[in-house]
Amino acid sequence: MASPPSGTGRPQWRNRPFSFLTDGISFIGAAMAAFLLVWVLSSFVNPKPSPGPNEFSTSVIDTKTTTTTEAFTAKDCNSVNQCHDPPTPTFYDDPSLSYMVDAGKPMKNWDEKRKEWLKHHQAFAAGGGGGVEDRILLLTGSQPSPCKNPIGDQLLLRFFKNKVDYCRIHGYNIFYNNALLHPKMNGCWAKIPMVRAAMFAHPEAEWIWWVDSDAAFTDMEFKLPLHKYREHNLVIHGWPDAIFGKDPSWLSINAGVFLIRNCQWSMDLMQEWASMSPLTPAYEEWGQREMSTFKDKVFPDSDDQSALVYLMLKGNKRWMERIYVETEFYFEGYWLVIVGSLQHIQEQYAEMERRVRVLRRRHAEVVSEHYGETREAYLKREWARKGGKGSWKRRPFITHFAGCQPCSGDHNQKFSGKSCWQGMESALNFADNQVLRSFGFVHPHLQNSSVSPLPFDYPTEA
Repeated sequence: MASPPSGTGRPQWRNRPFSFLTDGISFIGAAMAAFLLVWVLSSFVNPKPSPGPNEFSTSVIDTKTTTTTEAFTAKDCNSVNQCHDPPTPTFYDDPSLSYMVDAGKPMKNWDEKRKEWLKHHQAFAAGGGGGVEDRILLLTGSQPSPCKNPIGDQLLLRFFKNKVDYCRIHGYNIFYNNALLHPKMNGCWAKIPMVRAAMFAHPEAEWIWWVDSDAAFTDMEFKLPLHKYREHNLVIHGWPDAIFGKDPSWLSINAGVFLIRNCQWSMDLMQEWASMSPLTPAYEEWGQREMSTFKDKVFPDSDDQSALVYLMLKGNKRWMERIYVETEFYFEGYWLVIVGSLQHIQEQYAEMERRVRVLRRRHAEVVSEHYGETREAYLKREWARKGGKGSWKRRPFITHFAGCQPCSGDHNQKFSGKSCWQGMESALNFADNQVLRSFGFVHPHLQNSSVSPLPFDYPTEA
């Protein structure tokens, strides 16, 4: 603070009667300062003993057993689950464990190893809500280099945001990878090393959910019906008639989105799946075999999707016994079939909300699942009211822009790049409207990313 101007300060004579008091205060202040200086110096000479087990400490390594002792306790962290790792050896302490996909070193006894880890981490074994059997880790990713398409990086960012929004609403963990984990397994094959490594990194997760970078959640409330998949280890969208019909097609499934259980069966499947990849010398031979099996396959290289269909069709029967081909909803839906109907679907939902007050009630994002469950009951009534026919549709769960190649821009020549980018804009804004609503805003038009504040009783007061 600046000193007062000359002539406005206190008269000097008013300080004189208190000179003794001020001298005393100065003496006491000096004595206290000296005491503090001595105390600080003594703390360096005689440092405080190391904190006890209930206080924060750094990691300590036992050089005799090479195991890490506990570094944190529950009071040091926000979650006891993330702060407690017993020193008991687990599969992580096995020096022969490799996170890499290696044709010569398959993972064995993974179910037992994972079970043992959960035994020592009871909080994760118990889980919350439905327990460990419902715990999901979502994986996605893209190439490590910048996009060639001028708008590619922006589109990938928006696709990633869409997945983060979905996972936040439903309490799922998500990992975005842009590193090539195996030099030979690039392109479409890069997902297999990532899924395998994620199983090791997250033994607490029952399911690993791979979602391609160009796939967007377009129903932010819908949750996977995991109860349907209790007896299965792999869930994928497809058309059984095209898999097992007279002329099997490599397009009978889409391997860009799949749910795979964290278990030994999955480790074995990925091991055999990878044996058809560039990882092995038989790669070219597998490409020829796929070409002869699928008459509609037009390129000679073995790809992950053709390889998986081949295993389902001609592989060991243990594979198909545990694979669930989802046909009842858009586990992933082809964008060309979907984007043209998004505006109409949005209007249908708004019409339903105008009739049902509870569906348009303002609420915190953290309780969105409750309103999603409430809406589901009304969606079934709406379907019944329309007789299951006509133009009434529910939101597609996942819209997949297969063939658009948003990063490279080398889209399928059957459609224009403009149709891809406009379709992505519509789908991402359609999904974003479901998220922004909890924050009090909305995109008025699906082809325009600008936002407007929502009136109180939207959509009644729109």
